[in-house]
Amino acid sequence: MTQNNSNPPITTASAASDHAPVHVIGGGLAGTEAAWQIASRGIPVILHEMRPVRGTHAHQTDGLAELVCSNSFRSDDSQNNAVGVLHAEMRLANSIIMACADKNQVPAGGALAVDRIGFSDAVTEAIDSHPLITVEREPVTTLPPKDWDKTIIATGPLTAAELATSIQQHTDSDALAFFDAIAPIIHTDTIDMDICWFQSRYDKIGPGGTGKDYINCPMDKEQYNAFMDALIEGDSADFKEWEGTPYFDGCLPIEVMAERGRETLRHGPMKPMGLTNSHQPDIKAYAVVQLRQDNSLGTLYNMVGFQTKLKYGAQTGILRMIPGLENAEFARSGGLHRNTYLNSPELLDETFQLKSREGLRFAGQITGCEGYVESAAIGLLTGRFMAAERLGLKIDLPPPTTAFGALSAHITGGHITSTDEPKKRSFQPMNVNLGLFPPLAEEDFPPPPDGLKWRRKEKRIAKKQGLCARALRDCTEWLKNSAV
Repeated sequence: MTQNNSNPPITTASAASDHAPVHVIGGGLAGTEAAWQIASRGIPVILHEMRPVRGTHAHQTDGLAELVCSNSFRSDDSQNNAVGVLHAEMRLANSIIMACADKNQVPAGGALAVDRIGFSDAVTEAIDSHPLITVEREPVTTLPPKDWDKTIIATGPLTAAELATSIQQHTDSDALAFFDAIAPIIHTDTIDMDICWFQSRYDKIGPGGTGKDYINCPMDKEQYNAFMDALIEGDSADFKEWEGTPYFDGCLPIEVMAERGRETLRHGPMKPMGLTNSHQPDIKAYAVVQLRQDNSLGTLYNMVGFQTKLKYGAQTGILRMIPGLENAEFARSGGLHRNTYLNSPELLDETFQLKSREGLRFAGQITGCEGYVESAAIGLLTGRFMAAERLGLKIDLPPPTTAFGALSAHITGGHITSTDEPKKRSFQPMNVNLGLFPPLAEEDFPPPPDGLKWRRKEKRIAKKQGLCARALRDCTEWLKNSAV
């Protein structure tokens, strides 16, 4: 884990009496990261996690930082990709989430994917063994009492209904909600490798990978159309209590994508580009279903982009129509849960503090970021801000040119609000992306090779690389000069 001068080493328990504790509600990615950042600066933390006293529809264990959807942290390319830049910035800032992810990675092409059990165990062990962090297994059902002084709410997309109601009553603002779906996981030894083959798209070799990190299941046109028909006609789960709740486009169920157009899946998670069937190299697949390793043993693979709300019985039958999965055994079926988030631009200041209550901050997906890495990154920032405030130091915001700063700016005010309908909320969950970064200044744009003019595609690549390089440079400088 990369060290940085602005991030002091873990202190001993003797420092616990020097400062009043900070309370963190929620033991997910954002909550554990926030707790780690605060405790690493000599401030005691009480981390409240309701599991196992109270479970959720999506969690299966009582481990901290459990990954309930995909096991992928997405691209680890810090030279061309915004989420890869965010990975790198978090490593610079001594992120416990990134440290545990790096230690438990599994092959995934150019992505950083993890053994979900090993990852959760590593985070749980780090938090439990920290001398300044106390974990209290209890549900928090209302806004924290004033005598808690400083609190971070990082309850994520599965915020308890009572707590969500309490937040709504205090802010006099409805929280938006949307459906979030989970992809199925398959036992590897039940996949027919006489039909399927190992290959990363375009043979890309990523961290810990070989260029053969995905299992690919080919479909011809007839098989694809039959599969589409089954999806559209499939028996979907009935969630009447959530009627009217929209889907988030970044996590659409496959049957919803199928309903949007017969070719939608073939140009989305089932696109065949960059893949050659090793069994029949001369025959181009019409569509391809990819499976990604889910644990370090390689005994489980998850279906990439195949989150679903199909009922379990229908799910099994339809997914076994995929060539190579005729006899597949499922370690976990796909599912659906409700996700909630705040209207953060209206309710939170630039340090994620609730405008109507000093000392109360929010972190993670409940703020309106989307994705594991983004949630942890906001937890990291909120932890740093809270630590600076507790220590009586100036809060230094990350520059908007960094991934930290670009994502923060979107959450706390970077969206466009409708002027015609002032009560209509336009703020939507967002993954970090280069479109959130300020444009490159002329001096930051790399010159074309040999003094020639840029071609359009080459210029786009150069622009991406310029934005990424500037972000990492500015983040390094920010961390070096930050008060905490």
